[in-house]
Amino acid sequence: MPRLSDVTAALDTLWPRERAESWDAVGPVCGDPDAEVRRVLFAVDPVAAVVDEAVGLGADLLVTHHPLYLRGTTTVAADTFKGRVVHTLIRNGIALHVAHTNADRADPGVSDALAAALGLRVTGPLVPDPGDPAGRRGLGRVGELERPLSVAEFAELAAARLPATAQGIRAAGPAGGPAVRTVAVCGGSGDSLFDAVRAAGVDAYLTADLRHHPASEAGEHSPLVLVDAAHWATEWPWCAQAAAQLDAVADRAGWDLRTHVSHRVTDPWTVHRAAPSPHTTRAPGTTEGAPN
Repeated sequence: MPRLSDVTAALDTLWPRERAESWDAVGPVCGDPDAEVRRVLFAVDPVAAVVDEAVGLGADLLVTHHPLYLRGTTTVAADTFKGRVVHTLIRNGIALHVAHTNADRADPGVSDALAAALGLRVTGPLVPDPGDPAGRRGLGRVGELERPLSVAEFAELAAARLPATAQGIRAAGPAGGPAVRTVAVCGGSGDSLFDAVRAAGVDAYLTADLRHHPASEAGEHSPLVLVDAAHWATEWPWCAQAAAQLDAVADRAGWDLRTHVSHRVTDPWTVHRAAPSPHTTRAPGTTEGAPN
């Protein structure tokens, strides 16, 4: 039976903390290094519902992608929701470990799992890590589909392969434009990488949290197809990949360890209502029959 310190060392080998962004908060959040670890739960968000799931599972360790305290704190008082999370974890003997931007940059990393979910053959990172002479680590991934798809078909593929959320999938691209074959992906918020996407010369870019102005300007620069998925949905595939990586470590070490993946949807958006088609909606202030 491994101790938490053993498992933490393994996690640091998979996703070294020093490769995280300087602003990030990764690694152990709470937990006794000498405590035994039998069950590990992987999830995207360290929210109360996931912690309750870990308690019900009898987990000894919760590994999440998103940090609990990204900007630091001066209190873990239980009258705050984050404080209650810490109290629940400690009271039930559950450790918390975070792998965030260090998992984004890893090989394999968050975007590898996203690419695999879409059936892409990865050809390399979108933004290579200058510290990796092999050129395999870095942010995002570039890959190829098995066959060319239309914009609508590619959006349908993303909707079918990624976990369902209230947001669903949004796509933007020239009607009747060229088929999508080469794709760049970035798990999580990716509209800061448009320069790299254009430099990669891909047909489409799938990421999350695309804002109006960067998306609009990207469409003006080139006929790039954009696919915007929910932030949680683009990162959730990493949980299964990460669990499999820890399983492989446990097998080699002879640990009696079981991993689990949370299927709880923790995307914050819960309701979606589609507006009427923009081609038939009247502009504000117009009357029936008036031109838009």
